[in-house]
Amino acid sequence: MVARDEGVQGRVVVVTGGGTGIGAAIAQRFADDGATVVVLGRRRGPIEEVAARIGGIAITADASEAASARAAVQEVVSRFGRLDVLVANAGGHGFSAVGETSDEDWQAAITVNLSTAFVMAREALPALEADGGGEIVVISSLAGLFAGPSVAGYTVGKHALIGLTKSLARDYSRRGVRVNAICPGWVRTPMADAEMDEFASHAPEIGDRAAGYAAVTSDVPLGRPGEPEEIAAIARFLGSRQSSYMTGAVLVADGGAHIVDLPTLAFEQAGM
Repeated sequence: MVARDEGVQGRVVVVTGGGTGIGAAIAQRFADDGATVVVLGRRRGPIEEVAARIGGIAITADASEAASARAAVQEVVSRFGRLDVLVANAGGHGFSAVGETSDEDWQAAITVNLSTAFVMAREALPALEADGGGEIVVISSLAGLFAGPSVAGYTVGKHALIGLTKSLARDYSRRGVRVNAICPGWVRTPMADAEMDEFASHAPEIGDRAAGYAAVTSDVPLGRPGEPEEIAAIARFLGSRQSSYMTGAVLVADGGAHIVDLPTLAFEQAGM
């Protein structure tokens, strides 16, 4: 029997790293569709700004710290009586090759990119299992499937998120908690903008941010970067009953980058 689509109206959704970029867009999309949205992050200013804009609430917490994450979940349940969807979006750090990565930088990369999702999911599971179950949406990255240059910590953390997604889905789906992941490619966010600015500063022929985005997506079938709202639409789908027969899935949203056979680019460039 196919589950009736009840959308996300009235559901309680927590978005970690919700103060900017993809996280802010996800928070906005759920709120627009009638969910009660909790924007969670370590920096009070950005999450309060997003929460005020969408009509949600902000909770300042460190998703990688058990006590902080547990207190955040308890506050959500105390205020709203339930927790239906966790979007584990927090991430960043880890932009160096292995030989250039200190122990401190390695730990920071794993903490931000992996531990935030692991700890927050663990602390949220009891609430998600209640009232018939809920969903966890893990935001990984195309870096969770492939490796870019000099991004060892980020790449390892994002790969590990896919393993975490599958492990959670294997263990908790029969308890009513569905867990799926999204792997975005290049998306216009403040973090990506900063990377494009740095790219342009190291490659004078690139010139500016727009040209940087054009360069990194020149071989992508759709020929452009994504927008945060496009990733938010997928997260909303996975956080609703519309995706009721999906768990442990990894959805790639990269404009088609992952289907490109790199060696054949030489043929294309030769006009073949």
